[in-house]
Amino acid sequence: MATVTQWIEGARPRTLPNAIAPVVAGTGAAVHLGDVTWWKAGLALVVALALIVGVNFANDYSDGIRGTDDDRVGPLRLVGSRLASPRAVKTAALISLGIGAVCGLVLAVATAWWLVLVGAVCIAGAWFYTGGKRPYGYLGFGEIAVFVFFGLVAVLGTQFVAAGSVDWIGAGCAVAVGSLSSGVLVANNLRDIPSDTESGKITLAVRLGDRRTRTFYLLLCVIPVIVSVAVAVVAPAAAAGLLVIVPLVKPVRLVLGGAQGRDLIPVLALTGIAMLVWSVATAIGLALT
Repeated sequence: MATVTQWIEGARPRTLPNAIAPVVAGTGAAVHLGDVTWWKAGLALVVALALIVGVNFANDYSDGIRGTDDDRVGPLRLVGSRLASPRAVKTAALISLGIGAVCGLVLAVATAWWLVLVGAVCIAGAWFYTGGKRPYGYLGFGEIAVFVFFGLVAVLGTQFVAAGSVDWIGAGCAVAVGSLSSGVLVANNLRDIPSDTESGKITLAVRLGDRRTRTFYLLLCVIPVIVSVAVAVVAPAAAAGLLVIVPLVKPVRLVLGGAQGRDLIPVLALTGIAMLVWSVATAIGLALT
């Protein structure tokens, strides 16, 4: 049986910045826009955390029963390593997604009923990333889904529920966070190109190939810098988002330097840290402007 520590590792805590960063950025954009309903912003954070833990366990379950994780280089997978039964991991995924659904329903009731539809699409996206007969994560659409769900939906959704509307600054924040969030997945899939190719998991990295995937990662890291410059025109203090350059130096160097396998694992954590730095710095800047 898996220990508590192994269950926590199976939840992939290093991916939590992908849930925290968009809510922080969306809240900053909401503060800049007007009055903020803070309990809604807090509940949006719970939704984001529940969904990312849910999708991590769902991926663990679906990849595990397919055999995709039988020869894995990256973080621990519970089913693939035979530490937990597929049924137990599936149950953990459903519980996490259920918590996100309940909290999202509360937000929808208090804000706008059409958010129920958005939430349903998000949960379906979480499950069918690697689940179902034709998982879209196996067809090269994973990065697009991450950009949409943990960028556009999460940031603009937070701004909307917290402030009651969205604006172009929130959209810029959504693009920036979505790019870095996708960058985490690109680095992950770059590392797994050999094993994914062998198992038939056709990710975007497999489609692009090693060299072009590295170039794509660089592009995703440049986008938040461009957004910071654009937002700083109307909110000068938001230029603090340019601090993202500091934590991005090492992962960009590793990726462009040709790092392979386990040497790419730090890139995931460092890209996540960069995403948090950008979101916190930008949110503070927007609040102060």
